[in-house]
Amino acid sequence: MSFGPFSSGELLIILLILLILLGPGKLPQLARALGESVREFRKALSGEIEREEKKKSENKTN
Repeated sequence: MSFGPFSSGELLIILLILLILLGPGKLPQLARALGESVREFRKALSGEIEREEKKKSENKTN
């Protein structure tokens, strides 16, 4: 399975390095912060798409 430019083996190595560097206590906090950032990005992106669709529908009406 490929995740963008990284293979699953490469991701596993990166996660192991992060676990060694940050320790098991910090890793869940890092993952949580990353998940919240991705969620906010998606929410902002979907809001932008909705605004563009609304503008297009208003332009078609006029």
